[in-house]
Amino acid sequence: MGIRQWYEDKILPRMIRCACSADAIMELRAGVVPKARGRVFELGCGGGINQQFYDADAVTAFAGLDPSGKLLDYARAEAERKGWQADIREGVGEAIPFADDSFDTVVCTYTLCSVGDSAQVLREMRRILKPGGRLLFLEHGQAPDPGVQRWQRRLEPLWVPLMGGCHLTRPVIASVRQAGFAMEDSGQRYMPKMPRWASWMEWGSALKTA
Repeated sequence: MGIRQWYEDKILPRMIRCACSADAIMELRAGVVPKARGRVFELGCGGGINQQFYDADAVTAFAGLDPSGKLLDYARAEAERKGWQADIREGVGEAIPFADDSFDTVVCTYTLCSVGDSAQVLREMRRILKPGGRLLFLEHGQAPDPGVQRWQRRLEPLWVPLMGGCHLTRPVIASVRQAGFAMEDSGQRYMPKMPRWASWMEWGSALKTA
């Protein structure tokens, strides 16, 4: 096993799980994830961090997808701890292995930054949602301030390989709208006590319309 493979297999999953479960991040998750209803699909479910926030009385079925085998171990352990049946698979968001119109809610948190083709992933999430279904999202991305954007562009070539493909410059809400979703509500802000180039967050809910 080479150094890069060792880092990606052993170190990176733990770094991601730690960074994505910081207190301020968990507060944002707590405002988004509990809105899930019915048949729920979570893209980027590895780590299992969101599972504590789902309302088990409102969720009738849960499925998830993640490309990281190690993070999926965490997700399956969390599902067992929660005591619910979960269809958790290894795979990528560009080719979600579920049929059209399968889910009432799709949840996507801190995932669009690291997928290979974010536009295709959004199309796939829209495809598997039932008409009128809801996308719940929480992501970091391109900041609105030109000075911060410049730093994001400078740092991104170093950041991407270090953080498992995570990009700093991808727009979030604009991309959701471009994928054909109708925005219900949204929020955005810099997170406190974090460098501004890494702390711009956008979240909300959007509907699959005809």
